[in-house]
Amino acid sequence: MAGEPILIVDDNPINLKLEKILLTVEGYDARTATDAEEALSLLETYKPALILMDLQLPGMTGLELTRKLKSDPRYKNIVILAVTAYAMKGDKEKALAAGCDGYISKPIDTKTLPTVLSNYLKAVKTP
Repeated sequence: MAGEPILIVDDNPINLKLEKILLTVEGYDARTATDAEEALSLLETYKPALILMDLQLPGMTGLELTRKLKSDPRYKNIVILAVTAYAMKGDKEKALAAGCDGYISKPIDTKTLPTVLSNYLKAVKTP
């Protein structure tokens, strides 16, 4: 699934850089946003197949942004994977209830992330 566009939304610059480098090395067209407003602005011209969504964003949270995107016909088919370091009981269920298609805990396993993303992207392409 190399070449697929992926948006990474995370307010932590270290996580953002690591994820972008990892995805770029794997051949993905990775773009980044540090908050919901920046992500919404980028989505006006960039059409990702998948979004890695940090749940703990400043201002509008990742859950709020996910709800907004999934309720908009332009974005509802984008795969959104929740990513959080604050993995507490019930967080996965909250993320899925908000419309996330999957859930990844931080720290991200750099060895398995490309495979995880590829599997989600294949599932979207398979009727």
